[in-house]
Amino acid sequence: MPSGSGSRRRRPRRAGPRLTVVLVSSSSSDEEGGEEEEEEEEESEGPRRRGGGGGEARVSATEGKAVVSGGEAEGPNLPSCPICMLAWTADGAHRVSCIPCGHVYGRYCLERWLLQCGKKKAPQVLLLREKNESLEKQQAKLLEEIKEHKVLAQKRQIMLHQNVIYESTSKKQKMTELTSDGTPDAEPIASLTEDIDHRNLCSFVLQNEFLVDGARVMGIDASSQVILTSGRGPGVGAEHILTKISMFARQGMQKIDLPPDTKAIRDICILPRGHAVFASLGRKLSLFSMATNNVVLQYNLPAPGWSCSGDHTSSTHLYTGLQNGMLLVFDIRQTSAPLHCMMGLSTHPVHTIRSAVDGSGSRKVFSASSIGPCIWDVDGGEDRPNLLSGMENQGVCISLACAPPSSDLLVASYRPKVELPDDSATPQAITPQSPAPTGSGKLGHHTLLRRAATTSFAKDQTCSGNVSDLRMSKSAIIPCGGNQHLFAYGDESLYGVRTWRLPSFQTYTDLRPHRQPILDLRFAESSTGERYLGCLSAEKLQVFTVR
Repeated sequence: MPSGSGSRRRRPRRAGPRLTVVLVSSSSSDEEGGEEEEEEEEESEGPRRRGGGGGEARVSATEGKAVVSGGEAEGPNLPSCPICMLAWTADGAHRVSCIPCGHVYGRYCLERWLLQCGKKKAPQVLLLREKNESLEKQQAKLLEEIKEHKVLAQKRQIMLHQNVIYESTSKKQKMTELTSDGTPDAEPIASLTEDIDHRNLCSFVLQNEFLVDGARVMGIDASSQVILTSGRGPGVGAEHILTKISMFARQGMQKIDLPPDTKAIRDICILPRGHAVFASLGRKLSLFSMATNNVVLQYNLPAPGWSCSGDHTSSTHLYTGLQNGMLLVFDIRQTSAPLHCMMGLSTHPVHTIRSAVDGSGSRKVFSASSIGPCIWDVDGGEDRPNLLSGMENQGVCISLACAPPSSDLLVASYRPKVELPDDSATPQAITPQSPAPTGSGKLGHHTLLRRAATTSFAKDQTCSGNVSDLRMSKSAIIPCGGNQHLFAYGDESLYGVRTWRLPSFQTYTDLRPHRQPILDLRFAESSTGERYLGCLSAEKLQVFTVR
């Protein structure tokens, strides 16, 4: 049959990939048949026979021009095959073919694509699908980053809003207190200004806030401007980890895995020369290198560790207080066993340890357990500590702050003991107590102790404060120059840090509150004089510069 008649003929089917195509044929005899579209199923094959002769005609993908049925060459501007980039023909092996997805190729190139790649999709469709998948992944990643950014921004906005409300409320409360005695407003403010010489006291400037999750304890390296925090890692059943935080970098957080069986860290103490020591409930006392972020030395303890400290006069001595009331002394040059094992006055946990040097140059260790503050003679022959005079039956001692480095001033914090009901009392005689409001803690007290002699202290002023009814909280004494000091404590009613002037215990200032109770509070001073106060809750860490 002549090739220009616009007709077609069936060829035998062969095995191979199948694809539905639409043939678009055109002939020079448009007046007879015009343009015609036919749909058929074709198999993959190489050579094609042209009607009207016995010879075979092959169409190569490298042909310079395609021949139409009328024998005339196609113009250079006509559409071409997207695979070989050559113009397709009206009929023959490279005739134009349209597949169901709408893409048009030369017939020969389409069959070759099926044979070589075995794909049942057009090349352009596959390429678009890959691009779409890549774009979808990028979009999902961007959406996740935007979501995280929004969450952090909302948390910061909430904290800023709460700080504004708190500052406004505090100002109103102070004005109310000053005018509550019926005197004119100006007189109490003037008398208060005269009583407090602000030139010799401290100011607290908030330098940074970090959102933390699950941190319980902290230590401040003022010289390196680095903070270590510890808590359980994210996830159910996760191990406890260390987090290394740069004070003045928003993204300066580094998670550090601890050795197995370390368990919860109860106390962290920063040592000179780039080291830290921490005591943990896994019965471990660990020496940590701040430079390499590794535990370089670890001691096994006879009981869970609750507190730890370095020595102001020796860089090789370490102290740790245990859950059973013992105090252990280590020398890091001897790694086999402690130098001294000293029994306490009770079997209650030693929750605070502070090393000091008395007037004679002898090394002393101050500690606190629930029975009260004690002093240990680690250089002498005494095997047991002495309870500081006047501290008997004060309640449950939950914190001890020492003025560095001589510890001539101490502040011990107490909460009331739980009084068990008397079995002999009749039910009518028992008056049930009204429950305390949530977040208010218990009404406890803080007691100032002054050094009276080399090894003795005298009880001084006392003030009331809202303390935790569960936790052994931390506190700090902050030197302010001119032999003046401030006492800082995480007040339970404020969910923030309150400071008092010593020795009068006059309220000085309240720092910005948290949404949860203060868990740890640390003051640190570098060798060059920079001073920092850090306060930690379960939600965030605040860093103040003390000026």
